[in-house]
Amino acid sequence: MTEVETVLILLGVVAALTVVARWLGVPYPIVMTVGGLVLGLIPGLPRVVLPPDIVFLAVLPPILFSAAYLMSPRELQMHARPIALLAIGLVLATTIAVGLVVHALVPEIGWAPAFALGAIVSPPDAVAATSIARRLGLPRRVVSILEGESLVNDATALVALRLTVAAAATGAFSLAEAAGSFVLVSVGGVAIGLAIGWIVIRLLARLDDPPVEVLVSLLAPFAAWIPAEAVHVSGVLSVVSAGLLVGRAAPRVMSSDTRVLGSGVWQMTIFVINGLVFVLIGLQLPTIMGSLRADRSAVELLILAVAVSLTVVVVRLAWVFPGTYLPRWLSARVRTREAAPSPQAVLIVGWAGMRGVVSLAAAMALPLTVEGGAPFPGRDLLLFLTFAVILTTLVGQGLTLPLLIRRLGIGDDGSVEHEEIHAREGAVAAAIERLGSLDGEWPTHRELIDQLRARFEHMTVHLDHDHDAQAHETPHDQEWIEHAAIRQAVIDAQRVAVIDMRDRGHIGEEALRRVERELDLEELRGEG
Repeated sequence: MTEVETVLILLGVVAALTVVARWLGVPYPIVMTVGGLVLGLIPGLPRVVLPPDIVFLAVLPPILFSAAYLMSPRELQMHARPIALLAIGLVLATTIAVGLVVHALVPEIGWAPAFALGAIVSPPDAVAATSIARRLGLPRRVVSILEGESLVNDATALVALRLTVAAAATGAFSLAEAAGSFVLVSVGGVAIGLAIGWIVIRLLARLDDPPVEVLVSLLAPFAAWIPAEAVHVSGVLSVVSAGLLVGRAAPRVMSSDTRVLGSGVWQMTIFVINGLVFVLIGLQLPTIMGSLRADRSAVELLILAVAVSLTVVVVRLAWVFPGTYLPRWLSARVRTREAAPSPQAVLIVGWAGMRGVVSLAAAMALPLTVEGGAPFPGRDLLLFLTFAVILTTLVGQGLTLPLLIRRLGIGDDGSVEHEEIHAREGAVAAAIERLGSLDGEWPTHRELIDQLRARFEHMTVHLDHDHDAQAHETPHDQEWIEHAAIRQAVIDAQRVAVIDMRDRGHIGEEALRRVERELDLEELRGEG
């Protein structure tokens, strides 16, 4: 079976498992991973190896860029303190705790490889945490903190991994050198990312060709990653910085056509990447088990897997509560600026620590040998323990997180809906004000202007801030919903008629696509 055939088959598996995930009501990363695990256990199937270079170059940049593009810099700034405590403090704490546990249980592998495993399993997966959090309707603050953490924690973990691997290879480690390296790598990554983001924005502002603009946006994460990694600074922070900058400028430099086209292209791209990655995670089990030497029994391996997985979970839970409340007890400024979250919300953040593709790729990227040509100590065991942590957190915590959320009574706080209504009010007010000035500019089109003014005045009447009624399911009232249904029925009838004309040979494909695009845009406007 060729590589192309393998990829096509895996894409079919992704499609099938997505349907299964929606039917079961289970987050798709979990179903994809379990599905890949089941496939990997079927005898006779060819083994599919996930090359680390593919993950770090082809998978991680677009995922991080897309998440950063959609992330609000304002929310990132608002929650900078808790995000930093999780993405930097917790990552380092997990690295140390796991290193201590592994060295205590398997002292023969040495300190540096033990801490390398800690760095590998310390960062939660960006895709798993945010996809599950968004799907479950958590409060916006919780989602923002989880998303912000996932954008930065990979950088901390990969820098820590680089330092521990270097220590394992050379046998030397300096704390001062490590701290200086961390600062240099972080600042350098951000600087390169901002420079690339600025260049991308200038290109998008000058172009007037939606497909080319979308292509530029697809190339942007790689343009930020490659030069950063080439000069040995953080490619993660470079991509995140570029994504934040481009996302901020997109409403001004992209046309509506580009945004509509780009949204579909990016949505499909990220879906395919995520699906393939999570299936491939499950498929790695035969390769990982095959690399293990026979000098450890199944019971010993199980004990090690449970110990490391529990350490990862317990350290996060033990960190989030003092990390949330201790600064408020010590600082009046923090108490004034930030309202204290409920213990239930803190527990959700603590439980949403699913590991994923970055951890597996980092483990598989461990060098085979150290200086002098000796094998890297315990490499096969570290790879197995990484897979065990991923499986435990992604499947175990991922499946129980919805149950925990329902049991704690945590739900959407409606903040996004309130902001949406404010945005609508501002847009309607601007439209009515502009229509007043258009009376004099277009005196022969008074009828159209009056119709538009009546439409926007009607919208003003029906904008509602009362989210207590009907559990704030929608900012629209019943009349608005009925109007939308009427508009949708008309659009559907037009679409059926045009397709029928094409089928009977009265019009060609190009005419169909042009009219269909107008109908699609009208449908999108109606949904807005």
